[in-house]
Amino acid sequence: MAEFLWEDRDVRFDISSHQMKLRPGEKLIDRLDAIEDTKGNNGDRGRLIVTNLRLIWHSLHMSRVNLSIGYLCVISISTKTANSKLRGTTEALYVLTKCNNTRFEFIFTNLIPGTPRLFTTVIAVHRAYETSKLYRDLKLRGALIYNKQLRLLPQEQVYNTVNGVWNLSSDQGNLGTFFITNVRLVWHANINESFNVSIPYLQMKTVKVRDSKFGLALVIESSQQSGGYVLGFRVDPVEKLQETAKEIQSLHRVYSACPIFGVEFELEEKPQPMEELTVETIADDVEIEHDGSSDAFAAYFADGTKESDREPVYNEELGLAVEKLKDGFTLSGLWEVLS
Repeated sequence: MAEFLWEDRDVRFDISSHQMKLRPGEKLIDRLDAIEDTKGNNGDRGRLIVTNLRLIWHSLHMSRVNLSIGYLCVISISTKTANSKLRGTTEALYVLTKCNNTRFEFIFTNLIPGTPRLFTTVIAVHRAYETSKLYRDLKLRGALIYNKQLRLLPQEQVYNTVNGVWNLSSDQGNLGTFFITNVRLVWHANINESFNVSIPYLQMKTVKVRDSKFGLALVIESSQQSGGYVLGFRVDPVEKLQETAKEIQSLHRVYSACPIFGVEFELEEKPQPMEELTVETIADDVEIEHDGSSDAFAAYFADGTKESDREPVYNEELGLAVEKLKDGFTLSGLWEVLS
């Protein structure tokens, strides 16, 4: 892909208005206009936007206060009782995530009583994301083939089948077949269908014809996100190789312009189109200086791996013994977050 895909695989805080806009292929699924970010911004009415890649929450009073939660980072989604300043004690949506080896917990409360829409939509869309990974992830040795035919995904169409394709991953090579579709390239060995690979266009970094020890070969380099594989295939004669390479390159360009991420979910009542959801940036009269002493995500930090209290240490500022802080945290920094 020409632009790095981060929306579904990252948790970000206070992002720019540009990053809040939907990327090509990202679709608005639902919008809820009375949602409180109960853990980080308790008492602040906000809007939750549900897309096929992530959850976006932003304050209605200050648009620069916002969250972007990619579905790939989500560990679990559940409902629990929370204490909201705007609704009191009520059922809320708990979203536990993990990003860059750090756990974050988010709590969202629907300020409109008597509606389960927050719970049903978010849980269902995340489930749809989890069950559509073949659209987005490179897969080795999967259940891709049945009776010499490709198991098609719901929005997938086979454009071409190419026989006599040698996989060059071993010295002797393996003879197999290409299935070229609108979302991916699939190869499988003719004598063993379980020896296969599915490469989504989303994860293709380069597609080229290069010289190899086996002669001219089609070489596909996958993105670092998918492991940075370099896969070589030989197709005879050379004219057929060139035609196959051009077809894959063309479909890759078409896909990159408008990706198909495979997450399908339909609401009975359609949300407003995205043109009406543009978040206007509010100019502030103050300049905010970031000195690195505290992080915006500290309020959402979830110490999910903590099994016991840390050792007590004497704190000169308080004149008390306190639990030892984690590396990178200071007592004054924690007071700034809580104040």
